[in-house]
Formats: sequence, structure tokens, C-alpha cells
Amino acid sequence: MIKFLFKGLLRDKSRSLFPILIVTAGVFLTVACHAWMFGVIGDMIATNANFSTGHVKIMTKAYKENAHQMPNDLAYIGVEELLNELHAKYPDMFWVPRIQFGGLFDIPDENGETKSQGPTVGMAVDLLSQGTPEIETLNMEKAIVRGRLPEKPGEILISDEFARRLEVEPGESGTLIGSTMYGGMATQNFTIVGTLSFGIAAMDRAAMIMDITDAQTALNMEDAAGEILGYYNDRVYEDEQALQLTETFNASYQTSEDEFDPVMITLRDQNGLAGYLDMVDYMIVVLLGIFIFAMSIVLWNTGLIGGLRRYGEIGVRLAIGEDKGRVYRSMIMESVLVGSVGSLIGTGIGLFFAYYLQNHGLDFSAMMQKSSMYMSGIMRGKVTATTYYIGFVPGLFSMVLGTVLSGIGIFKRKTAQLFKELEA
Repeated sequence: MIKFLFKGLLRDKSRSLFPILIVTAGVFLTVACHAWMFGVIGDMIATNANFSTGHVKIMTKAYKENAHQMPNDLAYIGVEELLNELHAKYPDMFWVPRIQFGGLFDIPDENGETKSQGPTVGMAVDLLSQGTPEIETLNMEKAIVRGRLPEKPGEILISDEFARRLEVEPGESGTLIGSTMYGGMATQNFTIVGTLSFGIAAMDRAAMIMDITDAQTALNMEDAAGEILGYYNDRVYEDEQALQLTETFNASYQTSEDEFDPVMITLRDQNGLAGYLDMVDYMIVVLLGIFIFAMSIVLWNTGLIGGLRRYGEIGVRLAIGEDKGRVYRSMIMESVLVGSVGSLIGTGIGLFFAYYLQNHGLDFSAMMQKSSMYMSGIMRGKVTATTYYIGFVPGLFSMVLGTVLSGIGIFKRKTAQLFKELEA
């Protein structure tokens, strides 16, 4: 029976081609919209991961308890050995050490006297290693306002607003005054080679970025770092996968009471993001529910109209003695076939588009007046397990429902009335 109906749909394009195209378009839009919404709404998660939390973060137990104070005296020592262990143990991730610090940035005049100065908050990342992922992670190339990226030790970047407030230009020098890892006074001269737009008012007022080796030298933190951030190679955060990773890592140090042992935490456990992630899930469910309902109405009408237009054919079949139940079941089976074929094609096209959005994204930077480190001009999608089947909800269910409702009229038709219709 199914084979017979399938051949009929292939031979009669008027019964299959247009409905399948409508279902394909509706399912494609549903799948693509699902991936797009997960990607765009998840941009804040990605931004937090890039700048602060990573997908997972490693620090000492003592540092974790006071992380908001940037306590470099509690930093982890032995970073190189730990990084080698992490790269070998988790090859599907990359790991980057970082140091957060504060201090006073002093700009001298031509006589070496203080011309201007201001408090600064700094971040030390790997800028000079070959193939470092940090420049891409922090969107630094597009965020440069004046000057260039550091190319050798002793070169730093500061926010453009901070530079204008201090009346300093790229190429000039300044002195960072702070405290070392062991509580002593730290002073180090640096050359400003470029200015950045962070896109966050607090950071644009007084932020700087330097290479991590310079920070380790200036702050007496050789082979030490406050934080080690881990990212999945595809840059897509999966909460359950990250949670399982942290449980496995922390199990090795569970019985230890050493406050300088490393501890790993997930993105969800930082910066109050647990509540935000839950809110995002609810928002996506509501928005997708509205969209799927709208698409279901469209496809329902397609099935309804298709069934009504075939009343002439149905009348002939009933007039020659075919059972009403058999006609009704064959129409439903045809709608299942049309909905399934359209859903499969639409899901395939939608997944292709969704994976393109996830891996490459759409570049909207030309529409922005200026780029910043915090806001990337590339909008990405995100493919989840739900993306693979969500298109079948409007594509199959709604199509069949429309046919079921339109086919009810078959049982109301009288044989005498059918002959009158055929004579006309």
C-alpha cells in the first residue's frame, strides 16, 4: 500500500511537488531559526567565556575563594607542567594561562617627571607565542583603534579612552607600578604600541593588556598564573560535558587539603551565569514555541487546502464503490509520506545552513560603526541534538493534522449528491 501511494505521488506532481516544497521551506526555516536563536542568544555566554570564565577554569583552591580580588599571591605555580598534562589528557581542548592584576600606570614627560597617571586594571595573556589562540579569542585585531599588536617583549596595549585621558600616543612609554606575587613593590617600563576599544565602559576607562611573560617578569610570577582557561576546540560550550570534565579533574584532588592544589570550575559556576543560562533556556523555549506554532498553522492550512481541492477525485472514488474508510486512510498515509519527505529534505538543508552558521557565522561588522573586543561582528549559530528533529513537529504533525481535519468531510458525503456533482 505504501509503495503504491509513493508511486502515485511521484507520478502526479500536482499532488506532491507543491506540498513537499511548502513543507521543506517550513522545516528549513524552523531548523535554521532554532540554530540561529541558540547561537545569537548564546553570544553573551561565548563573550564571558572568551574574556573571563573559559568553558572551564583552573585555579588554586585559595584563589577560587577570593577570585574577585585578583589575589596573585595565591596563584598556581608550575603552570608549564600542568599545561603539558592538560594538553595530553584533553586533546579536544586548548588551554591558556592568564594573569589579572591592578596597579598604577605612570606617564613621564620629556624630563622624566610624571606628566599623568591613573589606576589601571590589566590582563596578561599569551600574545607572542607562535600560533597563539588568544588574539582570535579576544577579537584583538578588529578592536585595534590606533597602532598595532605587540610584536616583542615590553610592548603593551591600553584602552583608547585611557590613552586619551593620559594624553599618551602609541610609541610612547609608561611605568606600571604594582605589587609582586610575594607582596613587594613592582615597577616595570613598557612601550605602548596600540590602543583598543573594549566595548565595556569600566574597561575602556582604565584597562591594559600585555604578554603573559612580561607580567610574570614584572610581578615576580615565573612559571605561575592566576588562572588557566580551557576551551573546546569547536568553541561550543556544552554544560553537561563541562560538568563531567570538572568532576573527573577534581576527583584527583578531592582528598587533599592543600589550598594551593588546582580546582576546576565550569562556566556556569562563575559570574552568576547559572541563572542566566536557565533564563536563556526558558526564553528559547518560549520564542521557538511561538515560531513553531506559526509554522504549524501554515502547514496545517496546506494540508487542509490540499484535501479540500481533491474532493472531486474523492467523489469519483466513492462513486465507483471505494470504501470511505479506505479513502480516508489513504489520504492520511499520503500526507505522512509528503510530510516525511519534506521534513527530511528541509531538515537536511536546515542542518547544512546551521552548521555553516556554527563554523563560519555571518559577518555583520560592516554594519557596526566600530568593532570592539567585547562585541564580535560575527553572529554564529549553534547545532544541538534538538536541531535534528525539531523540524518534524510542524513538518509532519501539522501536515497530517490538516489532512485529518479536511478528510472528515468524506464521511459526510452522500452517494446521490456525488452523482449530481459528477453530472455538473
